[in-house]
Amino acid sequence: MSLLGPSDPPPVEVANAAGAAPLLIVCDHAANRVPAALGDLGLPAAARAAHIAWDPGAAMIARHLSARFDAPAILSGYSRLVVDCNRYPHDPASMPEVSDGTPVPGNRDLEPAAREARLAALFRPYHAAIAARLDRFAAAQVVPVLLSVHTMTPRLGGRDRPWPVALSWRLDGRLAPALIAALRAGGIAAGDNEPYGLDPGEDYTVPEHAMRRGLAHVQVEFRQDLVSGAGGARVWADRFADALAPLLGDPRLRRPEHHWPGTGAQPIPG
Repeated sequence: MSLLGPSDPPPVEVANAAGAAPLLIVCDHAANRVPAALGDLGLPAAARAAHIAWDPGAAMIARHLSARFDAPAILSGYSRLVVDCNRYPHDPASMPEVSDGTPVPGNRDLEPAAREARLAALFRPYHAAIAARLDRFAAAQVVPVLLSVHTMTPRLGGRDRPWPVALSWRLDGRLAPALIAALRAGGIAAGDNEPYGLDPGEDYTVPEHAMRRGLAHVQVEFRQDLVSGAGGARVWADRFADALAPLLGDPRLRRPEHHWPGTGAQPIPG
């Protein structure tokens, strides 16, 4: 039986499905919903509204960028605590028993069948939607850029994050370095793989969908204290878009290039 019941929303949202730009925007942690069958995962409402459950502001930014660039956007429909769409299914962080020090009772001692139900209902439909959209680009002989939108807490582990925007990337330097430079030129203290680097083998979405296809890509983090409200999300999405827009005309972005750690510019195994 499916984990989702008739009252549950779909596992995936596709915004601006007819968008014509050679750009696909994805948002792995867009929502903090929990399927009705799982109750509240044993968590109070405050925990389910916090950053451990989703990326506050990320969905608003993704939708705004989708409209601004006339690009399709694919957003996950459920909380990262149910299943994290940016982690490999074997990773303990995929369905964490503890997240940032908070125990998640509903994830304790999950049986294989329960884990599979979450993957089947939520994780696989989200990634199938991304793959299907990229297949459509390929069928039209279009090589798109993939942009993965996240947000980050302003403080974690006792350390402040001074970067309002941070970019995560690895090996493929077609887009991220120029985008970091453009953001900094615009007065934005952009993080370069700070506080997070792109980590193939841990991060799932960009490696599996962009790197394996040789697509230019970037994973962006916006600081949550700046973007949790609609006004802030719009302002920072526009500032980011102003830096990104001139770079999307680079013809290098329209040719597949394959990079993988330890191999240089080589086809990715698998």
